[in-house]
Amino acid sequence: MALKYNLSKVYALSDNDPEFVNEILTLFVTEVPEDLKQIKEGIKKKDHKHAYAYAHKIKPTLDLMGLNVAFEEILQIEAWTKAEGKKKEIKETFKSVKNQVNDAIKEIKKDFDL
Repeated sequence: MALKYNLSKVYALSDNDPEFVNEILTLFVTEVPEDLKQIKEGIKKKDHKHAYAYAHKIKPTLDLMGLNVAFEEILQIEAWTKAEGKKKEIKETFKSVKNQVNDAIKEIKKDFDL
């Protein structure tokens, strides 16, 4: 039972096609963790453009997967990159996004045998 994510938008987009839903979930499970590593790298190196590019890339996916809090926080990360803020200002927000994504991935893997 989905507690950490919501697939209503995915099912609506796919016209309830289970194969399509499975593809979206597989992409989420495999690609988003890599993108998060890139955001972390950008934050660590104070490469705001790099962090922005990957935050911007995963933003629609977080929305699609019903990760509403993570979506709001990724918007904060984007704003931080534009303002070229200090690392300490965004570390906790990034950690929160990462934890929410990881929790959703664990649950999806269990729910869908991925």
